[in-house]
Amino acid sequence: MPQTVKGVIARSKGAAVELTDIVIPDPGPGEAVVAVEACGVCHTDLHYREGGINDDFPFLLGHEAAGVVEAIGEGVTEVAPGDFVILNWRAVCGQCRSCRRGRPEICFATHNARQKMTLTDGTELSPALGIGAFVEKTLVAAGQCTKVDRADAAAVGLLGCGVMAGFGAAVNTGGVKRGDSIAVIGCGGVGNAAIAGAAIVGATTIIAVDVDDRKLEGAQRFGATHTVNSRDVDAVERIRELTGGHGADVVVEAVGRPETYEQAFYARDLAGTVVLVGVPTPDQQVTLPMIEIFGRGGSLKSSWYGDCLPSRDFPMLVNLYRQGRFDLDAFVSEKIGIGDVEAAFAKMHAGEVLRSVVVMDGGQ
Repeated sequence: MPQTVKGVIARSKGAAVELTDIVIPDPGPGEAVVAVEACGVCHTDLHYREGGINDDFPFLLGHEAAGVVEAIGEGVTEVAPGDFVILNWRAVCGQCRSCRRGRPEICFATHNARQKMTLTDGTELSPALGIGAFVEKTLVAAGQCTKVDRADAAAVGLLGCGVMAGFGAAVNTGGVKRGDSIAVIGCGGVGNAAIAGAAIVGATTIIAVDVDDRKLEGAQRFGATHTVNSRDVDAVERIRELTGGHGADVVVEAVGRPETYEQAFYARDLAGTVVLVGVPTPDQQVTLPMIEIFGRGGSLKSSWYGDCLPSRDFPMLVNLYRQGRFDLDAFVSEKIGIGDVEAAFAKMHAGEVLRSVVVMDGGQ
């Protein structure tokens, strides 16, 4: 039987979110219903509320989540009821040309649940990133559920988006390895995850760049060896000074603005790598001299979801967390109730938190 639960929606562009009743259908073929335990409040949810993704209102917000599988539909073999899972927004198909050539992490045909969750009047909801997890229970494609060892849902749920994006930008996309230097521009949740990833794999010079001294201080907790406030100094020159005059082997741009991308481009060493993981708006453009692109060599890359493969990366990162080697707890600024999402958006916009995390027991 369909279930009615509480969830948070954005009904129209720019309007405050609201807590309302959501109808969750029984899972169909290839689908699963997950009882959500915790869900992070991500910038992408705010983009949805502001109409920055598309206009398919009303949206069921939330996507950075962990919980327990409650029910599965026909043909589901990936998970079973009772499994503790992290939700991912890129369920790989296994059949597209990328999957067939052994690159499922860039699957070209990722999928979501076929059925729609609705309001009680039957209005269909658009789930954020195909998940919709600011809700007590959600319906997803079974492939969006990644089984992991039981851990604190508020911490490991963040692997579902921002932390994975940052870690993967440095390690998967950027290929940072032992002994490398890396600069990370933008020290929010994604940037700090890139810093943490670089530290875990053994980078020796890890430079955090931001305009906020509070964020730079926090970046040191995640493994930054040097900090640069680009309001006070030329970030490119300072990065070069800290890397023997050469520039960093890898520069991760976690802001998504033309001026910071240009900084990243010039702050890398010859044959170095720039990784764009910050999300730009559709109107933004960057102009670079082609002779510089040609003459400096190396790679200019973008990182989509940290080029992750959830089935490979989530269990590994949870194990690192359980071993005390990856401090996911440090990303959790506060635990809140499901009715506190709008206030969390305000704190996020003001730069007061890395992550507010909705916990379904009401926060603490």
